[in-house]
Amino acid sequence: MSAHDAHYGGNLVDGARMLALFGDVATELLIRLDGDEGLFVAYDSVEFLAPVFAGDYIEAEGRITKVGNTSRTMIFEARKVIAVRPDVSDSAADLLDAPIVVCRASGTCVTPKAKKRR
Repeated sequence: MSAHDAHYGGNLVDGARMLALFGDVATELLIRLDGDEGLFVAYDSVEFLAPVFAGDYIEAEGRITKVGNTSRTMIFEARKVIAVRPDVSDSAADLLDAPIVVCRASGTCVTPKAKKRR
């Protein structure tokens, strides 16, 4: 996460940044399945589980759990894999032994029939 992503005191990153990452993951999943970016319709659930700070490294992944006629249900998870260490120095960071789950979500996307290529 860059300093641009920090919106709160202490360089805390806005939770919406995790949702933006999930949107990117959803786009890739839809392109792989349908050959089209599709549209994100709604999140069913979003859980913010741990803070994210400017300088942290986040990995986001998702998978399609259900395929309807045009709808695709997906789940997402974002994990912190590198944590910034401002207590050590302004450029210190630690590779985490075990990633920290910072956000989970589920949602629904739609690929209109006319846009599906697969």
